[in-house]
Amino acid sequence: MYQLLFQLLFRRMDPERAHHLAVGWIRLAARVPVLRTFVAAVLAPRHPELRTEALGLRMHGPFGLAAGFDKNAVAVDGMAMLGFDHVEIGTVTGEPQPGNPRKRLFRLTADRALINRMGFNNEGSAAVADRLAGRREVFRTTVGVNIGKTKAVPEQEAVADYVTSTERLARHADYLVVNVSSPNTPGLRDLQAVDQLRPLLTAVREAADRSVPGRRVPLLVKIAPDLADDDIDAVADLAVELGLDGVIATNTTIARESLGLTSDPTVVAETGGLSGAPLKDRSLEVLRRLYARVGDRITLVGVGGVENAEDAWRRILAGATLVQGYSAFIYQGPCWSRSVHRGLAARLASSPYATLAEAVGADTRKPV
Repeated sequence: MYQLLFQLLFRRMDPERAHHLAVGWIRLAARVPVLRTFVAAVLAPRHPELRTEALGLRMHGPFGLAAGFDKNAVAVDGMAMLGFDHVEIGTVTGEPQPGNPRKRLFRLTADRALINRMGFNNEGSAAVADRLAGRREVFRTTVGVNIGKTKAVPEQEAVADYVTSTERLARHADYLVVNVSSPNTPGLRDLQAVDQLRPLLTAVREAADRSVPGRRVPLLVKIAPDLADDDIDAVADLAVELGLDGVIATNTTIARESLGLTSDPTVVAETGGLSGAPLKDRSLEVLRRLYARVGDRITLVGVGGVENAEDAWRRILAGATLVQGYSAFIYQGPCWSRSVHRGLAARLASSPYATLAEAVGADTRKPV
């Protein structure tokens, strides 16, 4: 049914307009008590064997919605209704901003991919904090908050900008993510350099502790797939040194060559970050390298090119305790999370592992 709807309606519609329409429908369904209960029963059945503990949190399973879909925390319950075990909102910036000029979102349908140069369009950390503070939870889910730099803020003031968002949002977050890897904010990726990343993460950690004195809010950093291997190792070592709770691997890529893209070359040439199926191999490679470096000392989150249960399972075997997706949701629709959960449960049942926790990193730990 969704594939027909996609072909007849969404595919012919501007991608950003289609996104807002879909979010509106999801929000509406989540507001109607009988309807949301029915939708959740059909699309979010629980698999007890998939229950996951990560970042000091208990979740129904390992599969969550990546940042980018719900920038302003308007659809948390709706996405939980569709079966996502955690929902990462944002990216949220210190100040509200409209993002880059439209058109800024492009489908590469033949490649099951997207290109975006949204530019962190969001209502700002004050507005999002107010929305989270007033949220009445309908479905229990873990809420991550992804924060980034306001475009107008100079690089030398970036730390203060992140601290402002942290002070406003930390108390409402089950975990926080420092995003320094989007390609759509000038200079942002420069913050991945260890000499700049160390003071930034230290300041955010201190701000979170000040803002929420009675609870340690887990802190993660999200990195790009385009980092050189030595830089990945440096970030991994820094994460361990600072006692970071986790690393998310990976964000979108600016690469186009060697990805085997078959979509219209004029669309492929659009600037911005590419997500979806073509990112699969590199994201998995980065994840494996991180796990080989840090082992079980910090939590790894695998994201990038996750389309199905097999992709999610491979991320877990490579070292991811949690797995996220977004782009495939656009192409596969509301039954996607249910399909991933069913497939994961089946793979776990047929594996030699008694629990998902036993499977995490199993491929990396195998003797060569």
